[in-house]
Amino acid sequence: MIRIGCAVWAYNGWVGDLFPPGTRNSEFLRLYSRQLTTVEGNTTFYATPTPATVARWAEETPPDFHFCFKLPRDVSHAGPLADKLAQARAFIERMQGLGSRCGPFFLQLPPAYGPARLADLERFLAGWPPDVALALEVRHPDWYLPVGEVPLMELLARYRIGRVIMDVRPIRDPAEPPTTLLADARERKPDVPLRPLRGGGPTLVRYIGHPDLARNEPFLTEWAARIAEWATTDPQIYLFMHCPDESRSPTLCRQIAARLRAHGAPLAERDNEPPTTPAQLNLFG
Repeated sequence: MIRIGCAVWAYNGWVGDLFPPGTRNSEFLRLYSRQLTTVEGNTTFYATPTPATVARWAEETPPDFHFCFKLPRDVSHAGPLADKLAQARAFIERMQGLGSRCGPFFLQLPPAYGPARLADLERFLAGWPPDVALALEVRHPDWYLPVGEVPLMELLARYRIGRVIMDVRPIRDPAEPPTTLLADARERKPDVPLRPLRGGGPTLVRYIGHPDLARNEPFLTEWAARIAEWATTDPQIYLFMHCPDESRSPTLCRQIAARLRAHGAPLAERDNEPPTTPAQLNLFG
């Protein structure tokens, strides 16, 4: 099953597009989860939510909606991973209040964490609860060379861990003079090569789209064909559409969904509430 979502669920610029005119901030998550089927949970990188907040998120979303929460930086960016297993398990336990809404967790390693720390990474993955889905994003450049990638893929297969695949090509055309918006995106997003390799668990694709939507067309066409093929053997694929101009992320979701539907790919669809804008009507058919 393929799920499509954005990097966030709350963005004021979506009022009048993804959300009806006049939508209040307190309604964003409820309405987002009626239009899209998943979301990145980047807020947990900075702070673990209270039990009351987790319960509220569960109340506001359908049972088949999936949050993909990023592990806190106190786990991923504070020394050896293996030393943080107890903290990781406590975080998992806190988020289990979401029940069926708890999708794969997302471990993002810092840029300095390279293949030299493979033994530490293995100790962490060996201690990760095997019944809890996890996907891994790497940023050190050596993970993208054979010396790092081969043992990494073996590790992901052994412990049934998914891979987070980032595609930054749309914002990094060297022939394109950077606008302020693109320059900021290039500063914030890692300059990593596209390596469309799946691990041993759920696949998470983070697509960083160009704010000029027409420039995304060849990339979206490529991704739709690839993901449709993957979906024949991969039961869990999550596709997150980012854009330096966040107001355009829902349009990217619509565009990739239409291409996947044309391939006959198994999309997690939404039986939407009655739409009040044309954009809502067109999001998932």
